[in-house]
Amino acid sequence: MNIQMVDLQGQYLGIKNEIDAAIQSVIDSSAFIRGPVTAAFEKDLSTYLDGVGSIGVANGTDALQIALMALDIGPGDEVIAPSFTFVATAEAVGLLGATTVFVDIDPKTFNMDAAEVERLITPKTKAIVPVHLFGQCANMTAIMDIAEANGIAVIEDAAQAVGASWDGKKAGSWGEMGTLSFFPTKNLGCYGDGGAVLSKRADLLEHARLISNHGSKKKYHNEVVGVNSRLDAIQAAILGVKLKKLDEYSEARRRAASRYTEFLHDLPGVATPIIDSRGTHVFHQYTMRVLGNDPSKRDAVQSHLKSNGIPSFVYYPVPLHLLPIYKNDTVSYRVGKMDNTLVAANEVLSLPMHTELTEEQLSFVAAAVRSFF
Repeated sequence: MNIQMVDLQGQYLGIKNEIDAAIQSVIDSSAFIRGPVTAAFEKDLSTYLDGVGSIGVANGTDALQIALMALDIGPGDEVIAPSFTFVATAEAVGLLGATTVFVDIDPKTFNMDAAEVERLITPKTKAIVPVHLFGQCANMTAIMDIAEANGIAVIEDAAQAVGASWDGKKAGSWGEMGTLSFFPTKNLGCYGDGGAVLSKRADLLEHARLISNHGSKKKYHNEVVGVNSRLDAIQAAILGVKLKKLDEYSEARRRAASRYTEFLHDLPGVATPIIDSRGTHVFHQYTMRVLGNDPSKRDAVQSHLKSNGIPSFVYYPVPLHLLPIYKNDTVSYRVGKMDNTLVAANEVLSLPMHTELTEEQLSFVAAAVRSFF
């Protein structure tokens, strides 16, 4: 049985005619950088996100950096972010010379622990960056209450959670700013790199657009130090097609996740994902725990799956604060307690998750997991 971690080709074949026509329309127009197609996608994305403004940029990491720049974050400032995530979140902070303050996670959802966030705030804290990990929102009610009480900005890293919501509001619409990644494997992915900066505030959005275009509204009239980060029109055209399918894709992921959980929830030694009832989950990943705080046991399960022709992946085996760039003091950082983060890094294992999974494939994967135990 051919099971893939992500089946991009299968998804493409289901929308081939629309995708091909969208790409050809850009080629025919020869408007490759920004232009009307990119503007149309930005508008459609804003509509999907219930009116939150959007700017297409080159990738999700740039989106984070531009959002931080728009809030004037730099040397001497502190930014609170989780250590249990992909490096881009903290990397963007480090690139601007600010200090990343690593916070522990909630062991149930893998998202930042709001209570720990509050303990780490200092007079230097300028922003909180919750990462909506694996497709589920962090506790935005609590995080926003803490941020507003302390006059701190919130930048949501919603790269893995486009379409998810918390208390009825879409991921990326809670904070002063939000960011998305359109990396091909994301729930809304293009066929290359891409990202977006989000904000409800017109002034911040306009400033972010200025930064993303060399700090210039008018050519050769650069107003601020900026970067070159623009979503090209071919990628925007692809995303425009896939955005119309996003809710359908999210539902397919939820169905697949539900079947995995039905098969595995009673298995001793395994903890299936917990969905917080205050939000929705779009399952960028289906991440279970192999209990015992013993990475060798988790790795043995992964090897067992591989021997059965089943891919799996560990997101994230090394917490960010333990990466060489931080151990060698290459960039400025501070660390809170990491009890839950360290256990998660030893236990997590993600099973195949995409929009094309069949009932037969889901049953086969689950049976292989059960057979190990």
